Amino acid sequence: MALSTISGISMATDIVAELADSLAKTGVEDGELSYKGQGRKLDDAQSAGEIVKDIEEFEGLQALRMEGNTVGVEAAQAIAKALETKSDFKRCYWSDMFTGRLRSEIPPALNSLGDALMLAGARLTVLDLSDNAFGPDGVKGIEKLLKSTACFTLQELRLNNCGMGIGGGKILAASLIQCHKLSSEKNEPLSLKVFVAGRNRLENDGATALAQAFQLMGSLEEVHMPQNGINHPGVTALATAMQHNPGLRILNLNDNTFTEKGAVAMAQALKHLHSIQVINFGDCLVRPEGAKAIAESVSEGLPVLKELNLSYGEITADAALAVVEAVKNKDQLEKLDLNGNYLGEDGCKAVKDTMEGVNMISLLGSLSDDEGDPEDDEDEDEEDNDEDDDEDEDDVDEEEIEEEEEEEDSSSNKPSTPVSAPRPPDVSSFLSFPSPDKLLKLGAKRALLVQQQVDVTDARKTAEAFLKIASVYKEENYDVKNAVLDTIDAILSKAFSTPSFQGYSFVSVLLVLLGLIKSEDKIKPVVVVPGHLHALEHVVRQDYFPKENVAVLEAFMSRSNKSLESCGNARNGLQSTLQRVRPQS
Repeated sequence: MALSTISGISMATDIVAELADSLAKTGVEDGELSYKGQGRKLDDAQSAGEIVKDIEEFEGLQALRMEGNTVGVEAAQAIAKALETKSDFKRCYWSDMFTGRLRSEIPPALNSLGDALMLAGARLTVLDLSDNAFGPDGVKGIEKLLKSTACFTLQELRLNNCGMGIGGGKILAASLIQCHKLSSEKNEPLSLKVFVAGRNRLENDGATALAQAFQLMGSLEEVHMPQNGINHPGVTALATAMQHNPGLRILNLNDNTFTEKGAVAMAQALKHLHSIQVINFGDCLVRPEGAKAIAESVSEGLPVLKELNLSYGEITADAALAVVEAVKNKDQLEKLDLNGNYLGEDGCKAVKDTMEGVNMISLLGSLSDDEGDPEDDEDEDEEDNDEDDDEDEDDVDEEEIEEEEEEEDSSSNKPSTPVSAPRPPDVSSFLSFPSPDKLLKLGAKRALLVQQQVDVTDARKTAEAFLKIASVYKEENYDVKNAVLDTIDAILSKAFSTPSFQGYSFVSVLLVLLGLIKSEDKIKPVVVVPGHLHALEHVVRQDYFPKENVAVLEAFMSRSNKSLESCGNARNGLQSTLQRVRPQS
Protein backbone atom coordinates (compact mmCIF):
# COMPACT_ATOMS: atom_id res chain seq x y z
CA MET A 1 0.00 0.00 0.00
CA ALA A 2 1.87 3.02 -1.32
CA LEU A 3 1.07 6.27 0.48
CA SER A 4 2.28 9.81 0.05
CA THR A 5 3.58 11.69 3.07
CA ILE A 6 0.62 12.28 5.36
CA SER A 7 0.98 15.97 6.19
CA GLY A 8 -2.78 16.29 6.45
CA ILE A 9 -2.80 13.73 9.23
CA SER A 10 -1.85 16.48 11.69
CA MET A 11 -5.33 17.94 11.28
CA ALA A 12 -6.89 14.53 11.84
CA THR A 13 -4.68 14.15 14.91
CA ASP A 14 -5.99 17.43 16.28
CA ILE A 15 -9.56 16.22 15.79
CA VAL A 16 -8.76 13.00 17.64
CA ALA A 17 -7.07 14.87 20.49
CA GLU A 18 -10.03 17.24 20.91
CA LEU A 19 -12.47 14.36 20.89
CA ALA A 20 -10.39 12.52 23.47
CA ASP A 21 -10.61 15.51 25.79
CA SER A 22 -14.37 15.74 25.41
CA LEU A 23 -14.74 12.05 26.17
CA ALA A 24 -12.32 11.99 29.07
CA LYS A 25 -15.01 11.87 31.72
CA THR A 26 -17.39 8.94 31.75
CA GLY A 27 -20.18 8.04 34.12
CA VAL A 28 -20.49 5.01 36.34
CA GLU A 29 -23.50 2.72 36.20
CA ASP A 30 -25.80 2.66 39.20
CA GLY A 31 -24.41 0.47 41.94
CA GLU A 32 -21.12 -0.07 40.11
CA LEU A 33 -17.63 1.03 41.10
CA SER A 34 -15.14 0.75 38.27
CA TYR A 35 -11.35 0.89 38.02
CA LYS A 36 -11.38 -0.93 34.71
CA GLY A 37 -8.31 -0.56 32.54
CA GLN A 38 -6.53 1.85 34.85
CA GLY A 39 -3.38 -0.25 35.07
CA ARG A 40 -3.00 0.21 38.82
CA LYS A 41 -0.30 -1.79 40.58
CA LEU A 42 -1.76 -2.69 43.95
CA ASP A 43 0.89 -4.40 46.05
CA ASP A 44 -0.21 -3.60 49.59
CA ALA A 45 -2.93 -1.99 51.70
CA GLN A 46 -1.47 1.48 51.21
CA SER A 47 -1.56 1.30 47.40
CA ALA A 48 -5.15 0.03 47.60
CA GLY A 49 -6.16 2.80 50.03
CA GLU A 50 -8.14 4.89 47.55
CA ILE A 51 -10.12 1.88 46.33
CA VAL A 52 -10.81 0.73 49.88
CA LYS A 53 -12.08 4.19 50.80
CA ASP A 54 -14.33 4.33 47.71
CA ILE A 55 -15.80 0.91 48.52
CA GLU A 56 -16.45 1.82 52.14
CA GLU A 57 -18.22 5.04 51.18
CA PHE A 58 -20.29 3.51 48.34
CA GLU A 59 -23.78 2.86 49.66
CA GLY A 60 -25.58 -0.02 47.94
CA LEU A 61 -22.50 -1.27 46.08
CA GLN A 62 -23.54 -4.00 43.65
CA ALA A 63 -20.57 -4.40 41.30
CA LEU A 64 -16.81 -3.92 41.36
CA ARG A 65 -14.78 -3.72 38.15
CA MET A 66 -11.08 -4.45 38.58
CA GLU A 67 -10.19 -5.56 35.04
CA GLY A 68 -6.80 -4.48 33.75
CA ASN A 69 -5.16 -3.86 37.12
CA THR A 70 -2.77 -6.05 39.08
CA VAL A 71 -3.66 -6.98 42.66
CA GLY A 72 -1.29 -8.51 45.20
CA VAL A 73 -2.21 -10.54 48.29
CA GLU A 74 -2.09 -7.67 50.81
CA ALA A 75 -4.05 -5.35 48.54
CA ALA A 76 -6.65 -8.06 47.99
CA GLN A 77 -6.98 -8.52 51.73
CA ALA A 78 -7.54 -4.78 52.22
CA ILE A 79 -10.17 -4.66 49.46
CA ALA A 80 -11.79 -7.76 50.89
CA LYS A 81 -12.08 -6.13 54.32
CA ALA A 82 -13.98 -3.24 52.73
CA LEU A 83 -16.34 -5.65 50.97
CA GLU A 84 -17.32 -7.47 54.17
CA THR A 85 -20.25 -5.10 54.83
CA LYS A 86 -21.58 -4.94 51.25
CA SER A 87 -24.63 -7.16 51.46
CA ASP A 88 -26.08 -5.84 48.17
CA PHE A 89 -23.05 -6.98 46.20
CA LYS A 90 -23.85 -9.03 43.07
CA ARG A 91 -21.30 -8.75 40.26
CA CYS A 92 -17.55 -9.44 40.25
CA TYR A 93 -15.79 -8.21 37.11
CA TRP A 94 -12.33 -9.41 37.99
CA SER A 95 -10.80 -10.53 34.70
CA ASP A 96 -7.15 -9.77 33.95
CA MET A 97 -6.59 -8.79 37.57
CA PHE A 98 -3.32 -10.54 38.39
CA THR A 99 -0.97 -9.54 35.57
CA GLY A 100 2.65 -10.07 36.58
CA ARG A 101 1.76 -11.82 39.83
CA LEU A 102 3.26 -15.12 40.90
CA ARG A 103 0.79 -17.95 40.51
CA SER A 104 1.21 -18.69 44.23
CA GLU A 105 -0.14 -15.22 45.07
CA ILE A 106 -3.47 -15.71 43.32
CA PRO A 107 -5.20 -18.39 45.45
CA PRO A 108 -4.78 -16.51 48.77
CA ALA A 109 -5.94 -13.28 47.10
CA LEU A 110 -9.03 -15.02 45.74
CA ASN A 111 -9.67 -16.73 49.05
CA SER A 112 -9.66 -13.37 50.86
CA LEU A 113 -12.09 -11.81 48.41
CA GLY A 114 -14.35 -14.87 48.45
CA ASP A 115 -14.43 -15.02 52.25
CA ALA A 116 -15.43 -11.35 52.34
CA LEU A 117 -18.35 -11.90 49.98
CA MET A 118 -19.57 -14.82 52.04
CA LEU A 119 -19.28 -12.82 55.25
CA ALA A 120 -21.20 -9.95 53.68
CA GLY A 121 -24.06 -12.23 52.74
CA ALA A 122 -23.65 -11.28 49.08
CA ARG A 123 -25.77 -13.01 46.44
CA LEU A 124 -23.70 -13.12 43.28
CA THR A 125 -25.12 -13.13 39.77
CA VAL A 126 -21.86 -12.60 37.82
CA LEU A 127 -18.37 -13.95 38.53
CA ASP A 128 -15.84 -13.10 35.82
CA LEU A 129 -12.24 -14.19 36.38
CA SER A 130 -11.24 -14.56 32.72
CA ASP A 131 -7.69 -13.94 31.49
CA ASN A 132 -6.13 -14.75 34.86
CA ALA A 133 -3.57 -17.49 34.26
CA PHE A 134 -4.08 -19.08 37.65
CA GLY A 135 -4.18 -22.76 36.70
CA PRO A 136 -5.76 -25.47 38.87
CA ASP A 137 -4.60 -23.74 42.07
CA GLY A 138 -6.61 -20.66 41.13
CA VAL A 139 -9.75 -22.78 40.87
CA LYS A 140 -9.02 -23.98 44.41
CA GLY A 141 -8.96 -20.31 45.40
CA ILE A 142 -12.65 -19.93 44.46
CA GLU A 143 -13.75 -23.46 45.41
CA LYS A 144 -15.16 -22.44 48.80
CA LEU A 145 -16.95 -19.43 47.31
CA LEU A 146 -18.55 -21.52 44.56
CA LYS A 147 -19.99 -23.94 47.10
CA SER A 148 -21.36 -21.19 49.36
CA THR A 149 -24.74 -19.47 49.54
CA ALA A 150 -23.13 -16.48 47.82
CA CYS A 151 -23.21 -18.48 44.57
CA PHE A 152 -26.65 -20.06 44.89
CA THR A 153 -27.91 -17.20 42.69
CA LEU A 154 -25.02 -17.23 40.20
CA GLN A 155 -26.13 -16.71 36.59
CA GLU A 156 -22.87 -16.04 34.74
CA LEU A 157 -19.55 -17.78 35.32
CA ARG A 158 -16.73 -16.60 33.05
CA LEU A 159 -13.36 -18.31 33.29
CA ASN A 160 -11.98 -17.83 29.80
CA ASN A 161 -8.25 -18.34 29.26
CA CYS A 162 -7.34 -19.26 32.84
CA GLY A 163 -5.17 -22.32 32.19
CA MET A 164 -7.34 -24.52 34.40
CA GLY A 165 -6.32 -27.77 32.74
CA ILE A 166 -7.97 -31.11 33.46
CA GLY A 167 -7.40 -30.80 37.21
CA GLY A 168 -8.96 -27.36 37.43
CA GLY A 169 -11.89 -28.49 35.30
CA LYS A 170 -12.60 -31.34 37.68
CA ILE A 171 -12.39 -29.09 40.76
CA LEU A 172 -14.72 -26.60 39.10
CA ALA A 173 -17.21 -29.31 38.15
CA ALA A 174 -17.25 -30.76 41.67
CA SER A 175 -17.81 -27.28 43.13
CA LEU A 176 -20.76 -26.58 40.82
CA ILE A 177 -22.29 -29.96 41.60
CA GLN A 178 -21.96 -29.33 45.33
CA CYS A 179 -23.42 -25.84 44.95
CA HIS A 180 -26.40 -27.25 43.08
CA LYS A 181 -26.92 -29.90 45.76
CA LEU A 182 -26.78 -27.45 48.66
CA SER A 183 -28.89 -24.81 46.92
CA SER A 184 -31.51 -27.40 45.98
CA GLU A 185 -31.80 -28.36 49.63
CA LYS A 186 -32.74 -24.71 50.27
CA ASN A 187 -35.31 -24.82 47.45
CA GLU A 188 -33.29 -22.37 45.36
CA PRO A 189 -31.29 -24.61 43.00
CA LEU A 190 -28.30 -23.13 41.19
CA SER A 191 -29.53 -22.05 37.74
CA LEU A 192 -26.42 -20.98 35.87
CA LYS A 193 -27.24 -19.40 32.50
CA VAL A 194 -23.87 -18.45 30.99
CA PHE A 195 -20.72 -20.59 31.17
CA VAL A 196 -17.51 -19.42 29.48
CA ALA A 197 -14.28 -21.43 29.66
CA GLY A 198 -12.44 -21.19 26.35
CA ARG A 199 -8.71 -21.85 26.01
CA ASN A 200 -8.31 -23.84 29.22
CA ARG A 201 -7.03 -27.21 27.93
CA LEU A 202 -9.81 -29.03 29.70
CA GLU A 203 -9.46 -31.99 27.32
CA ASN A 204 -11.78 -34.99 27.55
CA ASP A 205 -11.63 -35.57 31.30
CA GLY A 206 -12.23 -31.94 32.23
CA ALA A 207 -15.07 -31.61 29.72
CA THR A 208 -16.68 -34.85 30.88
CA ALA A 209 -16.59 -33.72 34.51
CA LEU A 210 -18.20 -30.39 33.63
CA ALA A 211 -20.81 -32.16 31.51
CA GLN A 212 -22.08 -33.85 34.67
CA ALA A 213 -22.58 -30.45 36.29
CA PHE A 214 -24.29 -29.06 33.17
CA GLN A 215 -26.68 -31.99 33.03
CA LEU A 216 -27.57 -31.57 36.68
CA MET A 217 -28.30 -27.85 36.41
CA GLY A 218 -30.29 -27.95 33.16
CA SER A 219 -30.51 -24.14 33.05
CA LEU A 220 -27.76 -23.13 30.62
CA GLU A 221 -28.48 -20.60 27.87
CA GLU A 222 -24.91 -19.99 26.65
CA VAL A 223 -21.93 -22.36 26.63
CA HIS A 224 -18.58 -21.18 25.27
CA MET A 225 -15.78 -23.76 25.41
CA PRO A 226 -13.59 -23.21 22.32
CA GLN A 227 -9.98 -24.36 21.99
CA ASN A 228 -9.94 -26.88 24.82
CA GLY A 229 -8.39 -29.97 23.22
CA ILE A 230 -11.63 -31.92 23.50
CA ASN A 231 -12.16 -34.83 21.10
CA HIS A 232 -15.08 -37.17 20.58
CA PRO A 233 -15.38 -38.77 24.06
CA GLY A 234 -15.58 -35.35 25.69
CA VAL A 235 -17.79 -33.97 22.93
CA THR A 236 -20.17 -36.89 23.34
CA ALA A 237 -20.39 -36.26 27.09
CA LEU A 238 -21.15 -32.58 26.45
CA ALA A 239 -23.77 -33.55 23.84
CA THR A 240 -25.58 -35.69 26.38
CA ALA A 241 -25.50 -32.83 28.90
CA MET A 242 -26.79 -30.28 26.38
CA GLN A 243 -29.94 -32.34 25.83
CA HIS A 244 -30.87 -31.55 29.42
CA ASN A 245 -30.56 -27.79 28.85
CA PRO A 246 -33.55 -27.03 26.61
CA GLY A 247 -33.14 -23.25 26.96
CA LEU A 248 -29.69 -23.27 25.35
CA ARG A 249 -29.35 -20.40 22.82
CA ILE A 250 -25.61 -20.31 22.08
CA LEU A 251 -23.25 -23.29 21.79
CA ASN A 252 -19.64 -22.46 20.91
CA LEU A 253 -17.24 -25.39 20.78
CA ASN A 254 -14.99 -23.95 18.06
CA ASP A 255 -11.61 -25.58 17.50
CA ASN A 256 -12.15 -28.86 19.30
CA THR A 257 -11.89 -32.21 17.51
CA PHE A 258 -15.36 -33.73 17.04
CA THR A 259 -14.68 -36.14 14.16
CA GLU A 260 -17.71 -38.03 12.87
CA LYS A 261 -18.45 -39.72 16.21
CA GLY A 262 -18.64 -36.50 18.18
CA ALA A 263 -20.55 -34.68 15.44
CA VAL A 264 -23.22 -37.37 15.22
CA ALA A 265 -23.64 -37.29 19.02
CA MET A 266 -23.93 -33.51 18.96
CA ALA A 267 -26.45 -33.72 16.11
CA GLN A 268 -28.64 -35.90 18.31
CA ALA A 269 -28.43 -33.31 21.08
CA LEU A 270 -29.49 -30.53 18.71
CA LYS A 271 -32.83 -32.26 18.17
CA HIS A 272 -33.68 -31.37 21.77
CA LEU A 273 -32.55 -27.73 21.57
CA HIS A 274 -35.45 -25.82 20.05
CA SER A 275 -34.20 -22.46 21.38
CA ILE A 276 -30.73 -22.67 19.85
CA GLN A 277 -29.76 -19.55 17.91
CA VAL A 278 -26.00 -19.81 17.42
CA ILE A 279 -24.05 -23.00 16.69
CA ASN A 280 -20.28 -22.63 16.32
CA PHE A 281 -18.66 -25.92 15.38
CA GLY A 282 -16.01 -24.27 13.21
CA ASP A 283 -12.60 -25.96 12.97
CA CYS A 284 -14.04 -29.05 14.66
CA LEU A 285 -13.46 -31.65 11.91
CA VAL A 286 -17.09 -32.71 11.81
CA ARG A 287 -16.39 -34.36 8.41
CA PRO A 288 -19.03 -35.27 5.79
CA GLU A 289 -21.14 -37.72 7.79
CA GLY A 290 -21.08 -35.49 10.83
CA ALA A 291 -22.18 -32.51 8.75
CA LYS A 292 -25.02 -34.54 7.23
CA ALA A 293 -26.21 -35.59 10.69
CA ILE A 294 -26.16 -31.96 11.84
CA ALA A 295 -28.02 -30.95 8.66
CA GLU A 296 -30.73 -33.47 9.43
CA SER A 297 -31.22 -32.04 12.93
CA VAL A 298 -31.29 -28.49 11.56
CA SER A 299 -33.85 -29.47 8.95
CA GLU A 300 -36.14 -31.16 11.46
CA GLY A 301 -36.14 -28.38 14.04
CA LEU A 302 -34.17 -25.36 15.31
CA PRO A 303 -36.82 -22.79 14.32
CA VAL A 304 -34.91 -19.72 15.62
CA LEU A 305 -31.45 -20.60 14.28
CA LYS A 306 -29.46 -17.45 13.41
CA GLU A 307 -25.88 -18.63 12.88
CA LEU A 308 -24.37 -21.96 11.85
CA ASN A 309 -20.60 -22.30 11.61
CA LEU A 310 -19.25 -25.54 10.12
CA SER A 311 -16.07 -24.05 8.66
CA TYR A 312 -12.79 -25.94 8.43
CA GLY A 313 -14.45 -29.27 9.07
CA GLU A 314 -13.24 -31.39 6.11
CA ILE A 315 -16.77 -31.29 4.71
CA THR A 316 -17.32 -32.35 1.09
CA ALA A 317 -19.64 -30.74 -1.45
CA ASP A 318 -22.51 -33.21 -1.00
CA ALA A 319 -22.48 -32.71 2.77
CA ALA A 320 -22.30 -28.93 2.37
CA LEU A 321 -25.30 -29.01 0.02
CA ALA A 322 -27.20 -31.04 2.62
CA VAL A 323 -26.49 -28.25 5.12
CA VAL A 324 -27.62 -25.60 2.64
CA GLU A 325 -30.86 -27.49 2.01
CA ALA A 326 -31.41 -27.73 5.76
CA VAL A 327 -31.20 -23.96 6.33
CA LYS A 328 -33.36 -22.92 3.36
CA ASN A 329 -36.47 -22.50 5.50
CA LYS A 330 -34.79 -20.84 8.49
CA ASP A 331 -36.31 -17.38 8.27
CA GLN A 332 -34.22 -16.02 11.14
CA LEU A 333 -30.88 -17.16 9.72
CA GLU A 334 -28.23 -14.43 9.59
CA LYS A 335 -25.06 -16.34 8.72
CA LEU A 336 -23.92 -19.71 7.35
CA ASP A 337 -20.16 -20.38 7.35
CA LEU A 338 -18.82 -23.26 5.26
CA ASN A 339 -15.39 -21.81 4.49
CA GLY A 340 -12.20 -23.88 4.55
CA ASN A 341 -13.82 -27.19 3.60
CA TYR A 342 -13.39 -29.62 0.67
CA LEU A 343 -16.07 -28.33 -1.69
CA GLY A 344 -14.00 -27.81 -4.80
CA GLU A 345 -14.77 -25.27 -7.51
CA ASP A 346 -17.97 -27.00 -8.63
CA GLY A 347 -19.09 -27.53 -5.04
CA CYS A 348 -18.58 -23.87 -4.15
CA LYS A 349 -20.60 -22.87 -7.21
CA ALA A 350 -23.40 -25.30 -6.34
CA VAL A 351 -23.56 -23.99 -2.77
CA LYS A 352 -23.65 -20.37 -3.95
CA ASP A 353 -26.24 -21.10 -6.63
CA THR A 354 -28.50 -22.89 -4.16
CA MET A 355 -28.27 -20.06 -1.63
CA GLU A 356 -28.90 -17.50 -4.36
CA GLY A 357 -31.88 -19.47 -5.59
CA VAL A 358 -33.63 -18.97 -2.24
CA ASN A 359 -32.48 -15.34 -1.87
CA MET A 360 -30.03 -16.19 0.95
CA ILE A 361 -26.70 -15.59 -0.78
CA SER A 362 -26.01 -12.57 1.45
CA LEU A 363 -26.09 -14.90 4.48
CA LEU A 364 -23.37 -17.18 3.12
CA GLY A 365 -19.90 -16.46 4.42
CA SER A 366 -16.83 -16.35 2.21
CA LEU A 367 -15.61 -19.58 0.59
CA SER A 368 -12.19 -18.09 -0.22
CA ASP A 369 -10.28 -20.63 1.88
CA ASP A 370 -11.88 -23.70 0.33
CA GLU A 371 -9.40 -26.58 0.20
CA GLY A 372 -10.56 -27.91 -3.17
CA ASP A 373 -11.65 -31.40 -4.12
CA PRO A 374 -10.91 -34.09 -1.52
CA GLU A 375 -9.69 -36.86 -3.89
CA ASP A 376 -6.06 -36.47 -2.91
CA ASP A 377 -6.86 -36.86 0.77
CA GLU A 378 -8.77 -40.16 0.74
CA ASP A 379 -5.76 -42.19 1.85
CA GLU A 380 -5.08 -39.72 4.64
CA ASP A 381 -8.68 -39.97 5.86
CA GLU A 382 -8.28 -43.65 6.75
CA GLU A 383 -5.19 -42.82 8.75
CA ASP A 384 -6.98 -39.90 10.44
CA ASN A 385 -9.84 -42.14 11.56
CA ASP A 386 -7.40 -44.39 13.37
CA GLU A 387 -5.85 -41.44 15.15
CA ASP A 388 -8.91 -39.44 16.20
CA ASP A 389 -8.21 -39.91 19.87
CA ASP A 390 -4.64 -38.71 19.51
CA GLU A 391 -5.19 -35.71 17.25
CA ASP A 392 -5.65 -33.16 19.96
CA GLU A 393 -2.75 -34.40 22.05
CA ASP A 394 -0.54 -33.95 19.01
CA ASP A 395 -1.88 -30.43 18.54
CA VAL A 396 -1.16 -29.57 22.15
CA ASP A 397 2.35 -30.94 21.93
CA GLU A 398 3.03 -28.85 18.85
CA GLU A 399 1.68 -25.74 20.58
CA GLU A 400 3.86 -26.38 23.61
CA ILE A 401 6.92 -26.91 21.44
CA GLU A 402 6.21 -23.68 19.56
CA GLU A 403 5.74 -21.77 22.83
CA GLU A 404 9.03 -23.16 24.15
CA GLU A 405 10.77 -22.18 20.95
CA GLU A 406 9.38 -18.66 21.20
CA GLU A 407 10.51 -18.37 24.81
CA GLU A 408 13.98 -19.56 23.87
CA ASP A 409 14.09 -17.05 21.02
CA SER A 410 13.15 -14.15 23.28
CA SER A 411 15.49 -15.08 26.12
CA SER A 412 18.54 -16.45 24.32
CA ASN A 413 21.68 -14.34 24.30
CA LYS A 414 22.55 -15.70 20.87
CA PRO A 415 19.49 -15.46 18.62
CA SER A 416 19.74 -17.55 15.49
CA THR A 417 18.62 -14.55 13.41
CA PRO A 418 20.51 -11.40 14.48
CA VAL A 419 18.64 -8.11 14.47
CA SER A 420 21.06 -6.80 11.88
CA ALA A 421 20.45 -9.70 9.48
CA PRO A 422 19.29 -8.91 5.93
CA ARG A 423 15.54 -8.90 5.39
CA PRO A 424 14.39 -12.52 5.02
CA PRO A 425 12.71 -12.97 1.63
CA ASP A 426 9.63 -14.58 3.20
CA VAL A 427 9.00 -11.58 5.49
CA SER A 428 9.36 -9.21 2.57
CA SER A 429 6.93 -11.28 0.52
CA PHE A 430 4.41 -11.40 3.36
CA LEU A 431 4.48 -7.63 3.96
CA SER A 432 4.14 -6.94 0.25
CA PHE A 433 1.37 -9.45 -0.44
CA PRO A 434 -0.02 -10.76 2.88
CA SER A 435 -1.62 -14.20 3.12
CA PRO A 436 -2.32 -16.59 6.01
CA ASP A 437 -0.09 -19.24 4.50
CA LYS A 438 2.89 -16.90 4.19
CA LEU A 439 2.53 -15.79 7.80
CA LEU A 440 2.40 -19.36 9.12
CA LYS A 441 5.43 -20.35 7.04
CA LEU A 442 7.53 -17.76 8.87
CA GLY A 443 7.53 -20.23 11.77
CA ALA A 444 7.76 -19.76 15.52
CA LYS A 445 9.89 -16.62 15.19
CA ARG A 446 7.41 -14.84 12.90
CA ALA A 447 6.54 -12.11 15.41
CA LEU A 448 10.19 -11.17 15.94
CA LEU A 449 10.99 -11.36 12.23
CA VAL A 450 8.14 -9.10 11.20
CA GLN A 451 8.76 -6.71 14.08
CA GLN A 452 12.34 -6.21 12.89
CA GLN A 453 11.10 -5.04 9.50
CA VAL A 454 8.67 -2.38 10.78
CA ASP A 455 9.87 1.09 11.74
CA VAL A 456 7.88 1.48 14.94
CA THR A 457 9.00 5.07 15.38
CA ASP A 458 6.86 5.98 12.36
CA ALA A 459 3.11 6.07 13.13
CA ARG A 460 2.12 5.77 9.46
CA LYS A 461 4.32 2.74 8.76
CA THR A 462 3.17 1.09 11.98
CA ALA A 463 -0.51 1.60 11.11
CA GLU A 464 0.05 0.27 7.59
CA ALA A 465 1.81 -2.81 8.94
CA PHE A 466 -0.97 -3.39 11.45
CA LEU A 467 -3.61 -3.37 8.70
CA LYS A 468 -1.60 -5.65 6.43
CA ILE A 469 -1.11 -8.25 9.16
CA ALA A 470 -4.71 -7.97 10.40
CA SER A 471 -6.06 -8.47 6.87
CA VAL A 472 -5.18 -12.19 7.00
CA TYR A 473 -6.90 -12.76 10.37
CA LYS A 474 -9.21 -15.80 10.43
CA GLU A 475 -11.57 -16.08 13.40
CA GLU A 476 -12.22 -19.75 12.64
CA ASN A 477 -8.58 -20.80 12.20
CA TYR A 478 -6.79 -21.04 15.54
CA ASP A 479 -3.24 -21.11 14.12
CA VAL A 480 -3.72 -18.15 11.78
CA LYS A 481 -5.63 -16.15 14.39
CA ASN A 482 -2.92 -16.54 17.00
CA ALA A 483 -0.11 -15.93 14.52
CA VAL A 484 -1.76 -12.63 13.55
CA LEU A 485 -2.38 -11.51 17.12
CA ASP A 486 1.08 -12.49 18.36
CA THR A 487 2.72 -10.59 15.49
CA ILE A 488 0.56 -7.51 16.05
CA ASP A 489 1.31 -7.59 19.79
CA ALA A 490 5.04 -7.73 19.08
CA ILE A 491 4.89 -4.67 16.83
CA LEU A 492 2.48 -2.50 18.80
CA SER A 493 3.87 -3.27 22.26
CA LYS A 494 7.27 -2.15 20.98
CA ALA A 495 5.78 0.91 19.27
CA PHE A 496 3.84 2.17 22.28
CA SER A 497 6.84 1.63 24.55
CA THR A 498 9.07 3.69 22.25
CA PRO A 499 9.35 7.24 23.72
CA SER A 500 9.27 8.96 20.32
CA PHE A 501 6.16 7.11 19.16
CA GLN A 502 3.06 9.33 18.87
CA GLY A 503 0.01 7.36 19.96
CA TYR A 504 -2.52 9.91 18.73
CA SER A 505 -0.82 10.02 15.34
CA PHE A 506 -1.09 6.24 15.08
CA VAL A 507 -4.80 6.32 15.89
CA SER A 508 -5.31 9.19 13.46
CA VAL A 509 -3.57 7.40 10.60
CA LEU A 510 -5.50 4.24 11.40
CA LEU A 511 -8.83 6.07 11.25
CA VAL A 512 -7.86 7.67 7.93
CA LEU A 513 -6.82 4.35 6.41
CA LEU A 514 -10.06 2.76 7.62
CA GLY A 515 -11.99 5.51 5.86
CA LEU A 516 -13.39 6.99 9.08
CA ILE A 517 -11.58 10.36 8.85
CA LYS A 518 -10.83 12.41 5.75
CA SER A 519 -7.31 13.74 5.34
CA GLU A 520 -6.14 16.77 3.37
CA ASP A 521 -3.87 14.44 1.42
CA LYS A 522 -5.48 12.17 -1.14
CA ILE A 523 -4.99 8.95 0.75
CA LYS A 524 -6.89 5.97 -0.51
CA PRO A 525 -8.39 4.04 2.40
CA VAL A 526 -7.95 0.27 2.51
CA VAL A 527 -10.82 -2.10 1.86
CA VAL A 528 -11.92 -2.85 5.41
CA VAL A 529 -12.31 -6.55 6.19
CA PRO A 530 -13.56 -8.15 9.43
CA GLY A 531 -9.99 -9.13 10.34
CA HIS A 532 -9.05 -5.47 10.75
CA LEU A 533 -11.75 -4.97 13.37
CA HIS A 534 -11.22 -8.32 15.10
CA ALA A 535 -7.52 -7.53 15.48
CA LEU A 536 -8.28 -4.02 16.72
CA GLU A 537 -10.69 -5.50 19.28
CA HIS A 538 -7.79 -7.59 20.59
CA VAL A 539 -5.40 -4.62 20.64
CA VAL A 540 -7.63 -2.35 22.73
CA ARG A 541 -7.76 -4.99 25.47
CA GLN A 542 -3.99 -5.10 25.83
CA ASP A 543 -2.02 -3.29 28.52
CA TYR A 544 0.23 -1.57 25.98
CA PHE A 545 -2.67 0.27 24.30
CA PRO A 546 -3.25 3.73 25.85
CA LYS A 547 -6.70 3.76 27.41
CA GLU A 548 -7.21 7.44 26.57
CA ASN A 549 -7.55 6.38 22.92
CA VAL A 550 -10.39 3.95 23.61
CA ALA A 551 -13.14 6.56 23.78
CA VAL A 552 -11.89 8.10 20.54
CA LEU A 553 -12.12 4.80 18.69
CA GLU A 554 -15.53 4.13 20.23
CA ALA A 555 -16.85 7.47 18.99
CA PHE A 556 -15.75 6.88 15.39
CA MET A 557 -16.84 3.24 15.33
CA SER A 558 -20.35 4.24 16.41
CA ARG A 559 -20.79 6.55 13.41
CA SER A 560 -22.54 5.37 10.27
CA ASN A 561 -19.92 4.66 7.62
CA LYS A 562 -20.05 2.70 4.37
CA SER A 563 -16.52 1.36 4.83
CA LEU A 564 -17.69 -0.73 7.81
CA GLU A 565 -20.96 -2.02 6.36
CA SER A 566 -19.50 -5.37 5.32
CA CYS A 567 -18.14 -6.05 8.81
CA GLY A 568 -21.33 -6.05 10.87
CA ASN A 569 -20.49 -8.77 13.42
CA ALA A 570 -16.85 -7.71 13.76
CA ARG A 571 -17.88 -4.09 14.20
CA ASN A 572 -20.45 -4.99 16.84
CA GLY A 573 -17.86 -7.03 18.72
CA LEU A 574 -15.36 -4.16 18.61
CA GLN A 575 -17.94 -1.62 19.79
CA SER A 576 -18.94 -3.88 22.67
CA THR A 577 -15.32 -4.37 23.73
CA LEU A 578 -14.54 -0.65 23.46
CA GLN A 579 -17.47 0.05 25.75
CA ARG A 580 -16.22 -2.50 28.28
CA VAL A 581 -12.58 -1.37 28.35
CA ARG A 582 -13.28 2.36 28.31
CA PRO A 583 -11.84 3.91 31.49
CA GLN A 584 -14.52 4.77 34.03
CA SER A 585 -14.33 7.78 36.28
